[in-house]
Amino acid sequence: MIEARRLHILRAVADHRTVTAAAAALYLTPSAVSQQLTALEQETGHRLVERSAKGVRLTPAGEILLAHTNAVLAQLERAEAELAAYGSGEAGTVTVAAFATGIAQVVAPAVAQLARTAPGIRIRVQDAEGDASLPMVLDRQVDVAVAVEYRGAPPADDPRLTHAPLYAEPFDAVVPLHHRLAEAPEVPLAELAKDTWIGPYPGNPCHDVVVLACESAGFQPRLEHSSDDFRAVVALASADAGVALVPRSALRGMDLTGVVVRPVDGVAPTRRVFAAVRRGAEDHPLIRPVLTALGEAARM
Repeated sequence: MIEARRLHILRAVADHRTVTAAAAALYLTPSAVSQQLTALEQETGHRLVERSAKGVRLTPAGEILLAHTNAVLAQLERAEAELAAYGSGEAGTVTVAAFATGIAQVVAPAVAQLARTAPGIRIRVQDAEGDASLPMVLDRQVDVAVAVEYRGAPPADDPRLTHAPLYAEPFDAVVPLHHRLAEAPEVPLAELAKDTWIGPYPGNPCHDVVVLACESAGFQPRLEHSSDDFRAVVALASADAGVALVPRSALRGMDLTGVVVRPVDGVAPTRRVFAAVRRGAEDHPLIRPVLTALGEAARM
């Protein structure tokens, strides 16, 4: 008989590629993870992982079991949801991980709405970049992720997750007050090819949006200044340190004294924001109201 907890460990190892990283995500020791993998191999009668100096990869038998693991764990999530519904599920805590502007845009309004409509649901919010929150959901560190589409992200049909689209927003060009394009009604990105750029660090989904937009305009941006805080990005632009692309919602309420904000000429680079939960958990009586409230906040 295969134990479900060992399937969680197999999936964590497949996701994180090393025993050490999987152990950290699951709050276990590396030796405990190795022992559970060995026990799982004994239960199945197959070698499931191959270890090397670069990490761990699944064998063909391990890949077969992983496909079933995703289905089994999703079904267990559904079972928990139905049991919670049976027991009313009117009170409990839901943990939401979201990036800063996502918190301001949809999470905070959803928290306010739930306080009125579902006072028994307590929301705990954690600030996490758009690429960090999805692994947190998969590792059961949080219940809901508000994330951004990015290169390498699990696709919408990933068997481990259920996606719920929230909103899409354009990036605007931010240039210093006396920039040569400050008077232009729209900024053609190609005209910024020789400028110094300010932007998020590699790994941040917004970094991908900026780089892909510039590549589509025919150049590689010369990113000399890096910050994941858009207030810092705008402050540097106001100091004439360079130009930037910034999500429109991040500019709300910000001091824009020393910069000019203009829409991008043509098709604007866009970030697409969605909520994600472990597949099967979307109908949990605590999680469903949270997803509903996030969707309603996104439409406001």
